[in-house]
Amino acid sequence: MGRQDWARYLGVSAAVLIPVYWHRRIEAGDLASHVYNAWLTQLIRQGQAPGLWISRQWNNVLFDLLLSWLGSAFGLRAAEKAAVSFAVLTFFWGAFALISAMTRRTPWNLSPLIAVFAYGWTFEMGFMNYYISLGLCFLALAISWPLGNAGPVISLALIPLIWLAHPLGVICFVALSAYVTLTRAVRPRYHGYLLLAAGIFLIGVRMSLARHYELKWNGWARYFFFNGADQLALYSSRYYVLYVLFAVLFIVALGRDANSRRRKGGWWDACGTPLQLYLATGMSSLFLPTLVRFPLYPKPLSYLTPRLSSVSGILVCWMLATMKPRKWHVIAYVFIAAVFFTFLYIDTGILNSMEEQVERLVKALPAGHRVVSDIGSGEGSRVESEHIVDRACIGRCFSYDNYEPSSGMFRVRATPGNSIVEAEYPNASASQSSEELAKALNPPVFLVSRCDASAANICMRELSANEIHDLIEDDNK
Repeated sequence: MGRQDWARYLGVSAAVLIPVYWHRRIEAGDLASHVYNAWLTQLIRQGQAPGLWISRQWNNVLFDLLLSWLGSAFGLRAAEKAAVSFAVLTFFWGAFALISAMTRRTPWNLSPLIAVFAYGWTFEMGFMNYYISLGLCFLALAISWPLGNAGPVISLALIPLIWLAHPLGVICFVALSAYVTLTRAVRPRYHGYLLLAAGIFLIGVRMSLARHYELKWNGWARYFFFNGADQLALYSSRYYVLYVLFAVLFIVALGRDANSRRRKGGWWDACGTPLQLYLATGMSSLFLPTLVRFPLYPKPLSYLTPRLSSVSGILVCWMLATMKPRKWHVIAYVFIAAVFFTFLYIDTGILNSMEEQVERLVKALPAGHRVVSDIGSGEGSRVESEHIVDRACIGRCFSYDNYEPSSGMFRVRATPGNSIVEAEYPNASASQSSEELAKALNPPVFLVSRCDASAANICMRELSANEIHDLIEDDNK
């Protein structure tokens, strides 16, 4: 790799990271909760968080471990930027490497579109451990085949790291690599049977899950919505213009490419594998539940179907990379990316302004007070903003209704009766009465909310004892 190649990679990396640094705070759903719990981890180790403890676990923790390590060395503000930069570059270059390895082309023309998916719904929801696991999954798949016999060995060596990030990344790696291996072992005329077998297998998984666990299914929208383009639908209805534009781009490009290759042949050899994987992922969104409640965890594993669409989006990019590059392709990619990131800059800027208001409000409180929030997402938004209080509380207050300790899925855990955070996930059990919880959460407790249901202005007030009791009863219903 020459100096010019290094300059290109560094330049693209810098461009991809612009949304991480364009505001003072990174607005990405659960990310604020991850940073807040990294601070709680510091308090626990310093003996300043009675009732909280750190659990040893080996999955769903890679991002949190990285954040805590960087936070101890450089402070949480710098650690957040660095850890998220690592996550974004892992996802972007993992997807880039996968497409490059499978098409034997360097897909520079697709960089704007891959960057859009790097900041799609999965990122904006702040599912950082799952997000990193996907990037590592793509990287492991990219290594598997081009390096001969050494490729699978190196890929398998990455599995523990993928698992440390999130188990779903390992499932994606196993499923995708198995299907690609089968397509290479079976003649193309029989590939339809592979797709049929995948559908039957998914129906079997559906029946097995329904027999053993409590599930929740998506509504009728699952039949067409979760197709990869939904990663572009974020904070308001205007993003659906991008959803439609991307869907039209893909269908037109796919149709024209298939038609142009009809006489020459070779279309299926180039596009068949990613198309089958795309259809199989679509069937997963159709047959599998969006929520599974496992007995081991108080909080259910949720948003399974929307998470899968990140994979669908990269598979679409893979298919686009198999086509002969055309000027109108690049123009369309750049246009979609430009509009997407313009919308994203505006909307995350509004959230930054809201969080700044929260910071000013909680800064006036004496240290150690409890704060709860009922700030929901804006109208038409698919991105949760309920954790906007968490990061603002770092060093100032405790976000009592932070969900991580009570979920049982993260490192920080809480014992019943502590006054820092909920110890039990709402609706999980009735081991503590409302009276006992209200006693633990004794005044003063402050509520942060929108001043007006349709406004971005934030207000704060102290809750009365009766309101605290009502708040707990609402959680336990």
